[in-house]
Amino acid sequence: MTKSKFLSYVVNLIAAAAVFLAFHLLFSGGVVSRSYRDLFTLGCIYSIAAVSLNLSTGLLGELCLGHAGFMSVGAYTSALITISFDKPGDMPILLLSLVIGGLLAALSGIIVGIPALRLRGDYLAITTLAFGEIVKVIVRALKITGGGQPMTGISLTTNYTLSYWILIITIIIIYTLIRSRHGRAILSIREDDIAAEASGVAVTRYKLLAFSLSAFFAGVAGGLYAHYQGVLEPQFFDYNQSINFMVMVVLGGIGSLTGSVISAFFLTLLPEILRGLAVYRTLIYSVVLVLLMLYRPEGLLGQKELSQRLFARLLGRNGLRTSPQSGVGGSSASPQENIPVSGTAERKADSAVSDRLGTSTGAPEEALERKWKGRR
Repeated sequence: MTKSKFLSYVVNLIAAAAVFLAFHLLFSGGVVSRSYRDLFTLGCIYSIAAVSLNLSTGLLGELCLGHAGFMSVGAYTSALITISFDKPGDMPILLLSLVIGGLLAALSGIIVGIPALRLRGDYLAITTLAFGEIVKVIVRALKITGGGQPMTGISLTTNYTLSYWILIITIIIIYTLIRSRHGRAILSIREDDIAAEASGVAVTRYKLLAFSLSAFFAGVAGGLYAHYQGVLEPQFFDYNQSINFMVMVVLGGIGSLTGSVISAFFLTLLPEILRGLAVYRTLIYSVVLVLLMLYRPEGLLGQKELSQRLFARLLGRNGLRTSPQSGVGGSSASPQENIPVSGTAERKADSAVSDRLGTSTGAPEEALERKWKGRR
């Protein structure tokens, strides 16, 4: 890790600690009511789910409408583990249950992803949507999960401290993946999977990596949600919940991690803010979303990150060269410009096609046209 990258991580962690300290003082000092403290916790949980969905939708470019299904797997797994212990409120047991729930959700992602990721567009979306409905049916059929009745007896262990720092860890891990060579390989698949495969990128492996990691953090978010609610029902993780997460990603900006966090908190707090307008709450909620999509179709942040300009000023430079999804001083260029030219999948694929056609320069389409004219 270079010095500049290490410095960016340190500054990010200091900023995250400062934000947490500010909210902690507000909550502990009684300045903010308990209801808003609970909404902050719920916003962190939804942010984890939205950021993880942005990994598969924004970075990989695959539409997933069954994200709530992976969240359901993690929620019920984590709840069953903590209930089985004599001290279900212990924090180590909760953390262990979150990891196991996330791993089972990731395993579900791999099982679903092996056949589903061979599909594209609407077909993949329908497949993931069907997975979410299948999970809901299985939960209702099992006695261990309560069957048709709500699952109760879950300890209320999730608090704003735990959910906040797990959100920070989630962002750091996904951010690090995006900046790595694996992230650039996944970006090349999003731009053109055929060109990426022609360049030697293991398309299936990287798709499964992104999809399973996305499912893992969805499972962790589900475990946190289970111990936040204390009660679980299958309808908590239905199709509408998956759509809510997708709206958070699109509203914040597809490819922007901090954008997903902002939109998740915004959509979590908005119904509470409009509670006094009970009659018009749904109407105002819909109008706000429509206006945002009309005037900011790329989302609140687009592919940029919230901290780009801020950290560039703090560091006294124009910004560190990172991918567009990076959270520290990243360039606002397109994903293709942030991938080194020597390793660009499209350039390698173009060169390979040109050599095959007996030409040295030009795009594959131009080479094909020249070759065809020569034969005529």
